[in-house]
Amino acid sequence: MGLKEQITEDMKAAMRAKETAKLGTIRLITAAIKQKEVDERIELGDTHVLAIIEKMIKQRKDSISQFEAGGRQDLADIEKAELVILANYMPAGLTDAEIQAEVAAAVAASGAAGPQDMGKVMAILKPKLAGRADMTAVSALVKVALTKA
Repeated sequence: MGLKEQITEDMKAAMRAKETAKLGTIRLITAAIKQKEVDERIELGDTHVLAIIEKMIKQRKDSISQFEAGGRQDLADIEKAELVILANYMPAGLTDAEIQAEVAAAVAASGAAGPQDMGKVMAILKPKLAGRADMTAVSALVKVALTKA
């Protein structure tokens, strides 16, 4: 079963169980997927759906920090609940050691000599780690690895 089908089944289950918060979040996911499919006139696969969910997670994290800075804990709590639901659709994350190993392998494979080769390394890592690691953190690790090189 693909990720889109899983999301649809979860939406049906949330409707039956009358879980309004979960249902609302899943509807946001399906709306984002449908919008992307209509805009680009394509059928999205799991990788594209993961990218959409990853973007939604990033938006929730930004919103949480903004709401907490503004003293709106009630809105931050809603965003945190949505974040938990969204995170359920992401594949298992990699450990720091696994990410470090991937970065080292990508640096070696690309033959990167310094920070100017960061694009080459990230081009190798992005398909492997997308959805499984925070790409901002991966980028920072690559920068550190290339500075040492």
